[in-house]
Amino acid sequence: MNLHEYQSKELFAEYGIPVPKGIAVESADAAVAAAEKLGGDLWVVKAQVHAGGRGKAGGVKLARSADEVRQYATDMLGTQLVTHQSGPEGLPVNVVYIEEGSEIERELYLSMLVDREASQVAFIASAAGGMDIEQVAVESPEQIFTVVISPDAGLQPYQARQLAFGLELNKTQSRQFAGLIQNLYRLFEECDASLVEVNPLIINGAGDVIALDGKINIEDNALYRQKRLTEMRDPTQEDEKEREAAEHDLSYVSLDGNIACMVNGAGLAMATMDLIKLHGGEPANFLDVGGGATSERVANAFKLILSNKNVAAILVNIFGGIVRCDLIAEGIISAVKEVGVSVPVVVRLEGTNVDKGRALLADSGLDIISAENLTDAAKKAVAAAK
Repeated sequence: MNLHEYQSKELFAEYGIPVPKGIAVESADAAVAAAEKLGGDLWVVKAQVHAGGRGKAGGVKLARSADEVRQYATDMLGTQLVTHQSGPEGLPVNVVYIEEGSEIERELYLSMLVDREASQVAFIASAAGGMDIEQVAVESPEQIFTVVISPDAGLQPYQARQLAFGLELNKTQSRQFAGLIQNLYRLFEECDASLVEVNPLIINGAGDVIALDGKINIEDNALYRQKRLTEMRDPTQEDEKEREAAEHDLSYVSLDGNIACMVNGAGLAMATMDLIKLHGGEPANFLDVGGGATSERVANAFKLILSNKNVAAILVNIFGGIVRCDLIAEGIISAVKEVGVSVPVVVRLEGTNVDKGRALLADSGLDIISAENLTDAAKKAVAAAK
């Protein structure tokens, strides 16, 4: 689950991480009132969307008067902001963040994430802040350095010094930075974050270390113990199909192809997509109905994948371990009849009661293409889609 910048900064402030003052608003009038409350003669108007690259897309503007604040807020609110991370449709701007202007001496990069290779949390830092870190990684990889934190020991003072040295901070800034990343590490653990990114982390005109931007991702599997953070979820920023899938306990990710996949088990789903690609097709989605797939869940899965107008064929690949193949076959037959599937359906069943399952499909009278194995299923699905 992603948080907006203003929500991330609220958490930063709670954990003692210095951020500029700002106010989130939903109207142009409220934006002007926020600027007046913040005071000063320079404000930043920021569109709040779950995508990076807002500045290049016109989603971050410097305002030097109340009229400019009003104009920028009016221009952003109610629009779809398209960035290099949002996709061509863009994301809706329902909230803008009015923030006091900051004098920037230096821009740095700092993030925390779960390093899956090391199976530990890692800090990533770079003196080349304010840029796309992916671009820095390609063009100047020597400017990025990583410190991996042992979960048993936690963040150690020498590691904070390593990071501060790499960022070329002076003695005072190093002390501030050490306190900041200790608090950041505490936030990461206590909030079950999977990613915390500050880009840029700045040295302001007074020489202080400040988090000028903030991005936090919360691990979905930990949301049951993060009730307060769950309330911060903004469904308007999420893929509608993926959100609907979650409501039915389905794991779903939209893709660009035309062969819909319905599989039980994430690993099997990945293998299914790989074989579709291998035989010249393009998967339309990743969909894991889970090990305990039921008729109802199968029906919901069919409805979900058929809501994609690009789908030209459906490949159902079920391994009957926890659930019997004959029960899955009954669910498929029921779902096809209920939903009114008008595209070819290729089904590969394997496992417990597979012969009964295949017999049920064969005797159903429905236009269901049976496959003997996964390779056969992939080839038949690709041919059916063409």
